[in-house]
Amino acid sequence: GDFSGQLLAYLSLGPLFIIVGFVTLIIFKRELHTISFLGGLAFNEGVNWLIKNVIREPRPCEEAHSTVTTKYGMPSSHSQFMWFFSVYSFLFLYLRMHQTNNARFLDLLWRHVLSICLVTVALLVSYSRVYLLYHTWSQVLYGGVAGSIMAIAWFAFTQEILTPLFPRIAAWPISEFFLIRDTSLIPNILWFEYTVTRAEARNRQRKLGTKLQ
Repeated sequence: GDFSGQLLAYLSLGPLFIIVGFVTLIIFKRELHTISFLGGLAFNEGVNWLIKNVIREPRPCEEAHSTVTTKYGMPSSHSQFMWFFSVYSFLFLYLRMHQTNNARFLDLLWRHVLSICLVTVALLVSYSRVYLLYHTWSQVLYGGVAGSIMAIAWFAFTQEILTPLFPRIAAWPISEFFLIRDTSLIPNILWFEYTVTRAEARNRQRKLGTKLQ
């Protein structure tokens, strides 16, 4: 009968939905930066597992949850995951994507709104772990700090180390076979894909109209 608890339980499935979304995006887009982002999330999870097994701080109510995969709770993996995702996405929005058209106000508006949504979801998922008795406040706090630091470090690593290598990686035969591409030189991939798709659709429509005449 705890509606808030049920809602927070569903919300705590956020990391699972994000992973499924990333896998789907990689299958359809096959873009190197997206693959790197998912790799960062996986590395972040590995670091969380390592820290948990070094500190070995138990969960607040071990007997309340018999289905958890590990009895250790410091730091919270959900909190670390969500804050990594949110902070990395924030950095990507403001430092990687650049405006290429004249809609400056709308561009900033949707970035601000999306950033607020990312932080809100991260806060709610973190809160859900305490509310549902999976973690203490300190475990959630340190998870958020660890995830944020990992996100900043991985974003810097991707931008400074991996991005210069992306054109070479995209030219590998195996990359060409799997249609893996590099869009790091395109400032705003959403705007680019929109304009290219619209131009191609109009071009095909004109050709179709010419054939029907």
